[in-house]
Amino acid sequence: MSVSRRTLLAGLAATPFLSRPAFAAYPDRTIRLIVPFAPGGNADFVARICAEGMGRVLGQTITVESRAGAGGSLGATQVATAAPDGYTLLTGSNGPLTVNPFVQARLGYDPLKDFAPVGLANLAPHTLVLHDTVGIKTLPDLIAASRQKQINIGTAGVGSATHLTLARFNAATGANLTHVPYRGGGALVPDMLAGTISGAMTEMATSLPHHGQGKVRIIAVASEKRPTQASDIPTFIDGGVKDFTAASYVGVLAPAKTPAEIVSTLEQAILKTLAEKATQDKFLASGAELVPPAMQTSKGFAEYIKGEYERSKVAAQLAGLKPE
Repeated sequence: MSVSRRTLLAGLAATPFLSRPAFAAYPDRTIRLIVPFAPGGNADFVARICAEGMGRVLGQTITVESRAGAGGSLGATQVATAAPDGYTLLTGSNGPLTVNPFVQARLGYDPLKDFAPVGLANLAPHTLVLHDTVGIKTLPDLIAASRQKQINIGTAGVGSATHLTLARFNAATGANLTHVPYRGGGALVPDMLAGTISGAMTEMATSLPHHGQGKVRIIAVASEKRPTQASDIPTFIDGGVKDFTAASYVGVLAPAKTPAEIVSTLEQAILKTLAEKATQDKFLASGAELVPPAMQTSKGFAEYIKGEYERSKVAAQLAGLKPE
């Protein structure tokens, strides 16, 4: 039986009570990716690469927005309390997810309950760098020397991921390296290059451009294997510190209660982006190491966050940090 135009129009007119999402396929508008730090850092760098690649896969624009403050907690709170519709996402990293819970007394979110992990995108291994005037070139020699004299090591700040790595290193080896906190990883570079401090615990992306140029040398990288970009750099494990790894990580998360099908759509978009050679080349050139495929998934990232949360809890205790 044929349907008249009048009957069809009448039927359409009778459906105003159906919500717009009933017709729209996700995503049908611009997605916001919040970076909880100032522009220019590693999280911002990773966010822009992910936004470009994921936007291309999804067929929608993903805008990167900076919401800096409170060590990343301000932007994280904004996403945790946003509508769980897949249009407001977080560029999550050590600070807001697995460090701030142990150094900030009043968070506006629970990092383990208020987010739905989408995928882990980037791992920037931590490195121990020494100025050449220190005259030490191996990890065992550094450990021994630190017990005899003061050796000052800069980090990105009190309670930063690199501070916790330094605390773990001292505890694991019996070293007595003196912590010198700065306001961010980039802030310590001038003093590191000038020899004002003996060295630094910082991300590979910060230290690699200066390695072996006559002023500073990376004496150990906290990864399971030597970096592809500089195979002359030994690991902490090579230096005798068993199973010692540490990295600044960056991934994408959505608010908790975001529908599973939306999280899955975003997960597939980030997986495709991370599989692109252009993306991998950019990350490798920055000093990062490629994330294993299993950790790129929503499930893998969630498990990684839980593990980092527990490691940070122990490291904060070692460093004598308490929520304030």
